[in-house]
Amino acid sequence: MAEAASGAGGTSLEGERGKRPPPEGEPAAPASGVLDKLFGKRLLQAGRYLVSHKAWMKTVPTENCDVLMTFPDTTDDHTLLWLLNHIRVGIPELIVQVRHHRHTRAYAFFVTATYESLLRGADELGLRKAVKAEFGGGTRGFSCEEDFIYENVESELRFFTSQERQSIIRFWLQNLRAKQGEALHNVRFLEDQPIIPELAARGIIQQVFPVHEQRILNRLMKSWVQAVCENQPLDDICDYFGVKIAMYFAWLGFYTSAMVYPAVFGSVLYTFTEADQTSRDVSCVVFALFNVIWSTLFLEEWKRRGAELAYKWGTLDSPGEAVEEPRPQFRGVRRISPITRAEEFYYPPWKRLLFQLLVSLPLCLACLVCVFLLMLGCFQLQELVLSVKGLPRLARFLPKVMLALLVSVSAEGYKKLAIWLNDMENYRLESAYEKHLIIKVVLFQFVNSYLSLFYIGFYLKDMERLKELLLVLSLSQSLERQLRAVLVPLAALRFRLLLLSLRGLLLAARAKVRAGGEPVGPRRGGQRGCAGGLARRAEGACAEGIWGRGRPASRCRRLGAHAAQCTDRARGGVETRWACP
Repeated sequence: MAEAASGAGGTSLEGERGKRPPPEGEPAAPASGVLDKLFGKRLLQAGRYLVSHKAWMKTVPTENCDVLMTFPDTTDDHTLLWLLNHIRVGIPELIVQVRHHRHTRAYAFFVTATYESLLRGADELGLRKAVKAEFGGGTRGFSCEEDFIYENVESELRFFTSQERQSIIRFWLQNLRAKQGEALHNVRFLEDQPIIPELAARGIIQQVFPVHEQRILNRLMKSWVQAVCENQPLDDICDYFGVKIAMYFAWLGFYTSAMVYPAVFGSVLYTFTEADQTSRDVSCVVFALFNVIWSTLFLEEWKRRGAELAYKWGTLDSPGEAVEEPRPQFRGVRRISPITRAEEFYYPPWKRLLFQLLVSLPLCLACLVCVFLLMLGCFQLQELVLSVKGLPRLARFLPKVMLALLVSVSAEGYKKLAIWLNDMENYRLESAYEKHLIIKVVLFQFVNSYLSLFYIGFYLKDMERLKELLLVLSLSQSLERQLRAVLVPLAALRFRLLLLSLRGLLLAARAKVRAGGEPVGPRRGGQRGCAGGLARRAEGACAEGIWGRGRPASRCRRLGAHAAQCTDRARGGVETRWACP
């Protein structure tokens, strides 16, 4: 969640800790003098300037912002002004505020829109909304001409959810297109080419992401995460996270509930199974038949449940995109399209086929062979460990643990290789890119994860080793998921907070040196960061007319008014810091 850090000043400095004098008659520690000579007193006392990580967590929610667009710290004012001007001219419905983060020295666009503009955007997007009961009920695509028939249209706070507002703004940003001959630095745009995806692919735009609402998150935390043995609030999840996320958790809950039946039946069957081999074989056959019937009923019931939720959430009969936009990463030679007569990128299919045959296919086969050889090596190590007598029982699991680690490491390495191969194959459409990436990843994951199980179960036919390997693989994968989901994000957060503290200390020291020993802090009378820079640049741009000939002067006045507004905020001491996501 993008949040504005509390406090108007820079890095808050703790008070200087007083030194306790040594008792009378005792000499001072001799090590302090040596350390002072080696490092200096300033470096030894620098720890008191470091800010605790808890101080950075004291944040307040960002107001009047639905979508946040961040830029690298190396972005110049010309790039910001160029993009800001195109957004204001191409999408006049959006309200954009430019802010600067003092410690990371990065810029961000805080984007939102008025309620009337969102209504027009919902009409353009064809957003489905609930209809009042007196007009037939159900849902239908929103229309500004008949806005009175929709429920809660009179309330600005209740009609649109945060996810719907952000979807409308994202739709506008994705459809901001360039004109013929436009360029930004070394980026040349084709006619009608989307600007935001291209700049994001080139690294000029760092991220474009929606902003969370802490109030709704707290409510979902109580009704969803902390609720035990209660139904999931699927409607609230859909309103906040969207249909895809809600449909996934709906399937997950349906699948978990359906697993109760085979679990109960299998437990009862296991209880009444005799110890002889014939009874076990009969139980296995009965349980297999039950699984066939259960899986068929599960799929049919989920089809009905999925269609019901899709109709309820208004996505059952949503039309697909007629024309899919090319991927921003797609590259090729410029040519005139024989169909649309517009300029486009073209990549010959024979080059892609040649790369697939000479590079992708041999590398994939080589990876599969390496996985098979590593598996055989682990099995040989297992035989060697079993042949040695006197080893503890836990030593038997050492080769299996090594195999589980190799499976995880190989999966991560091959995933990166598959992404690189897919990028080199240079697919034009996102659907084709995802399809070929899924084929590569699924093929390797299947061989990597299940080849050892098939080898033990069908070739060696050793059920005891199969049980042990299944246990080790399941436990190791569960542990790996927990580490990735909990410990890695926590360590990354602490590391970022430490970097912010160190950077704040460094900036405070530099500012103090430049000021000649004056106290460090924000000056309320001057223009800071983005405010002053954009104000001066906007005034110069409007005066010199560098925005191009033939454009109305009102656009320059609007840009100058925005810069003046930033200047007024800086003079009023309004904080312009935002927390890194």
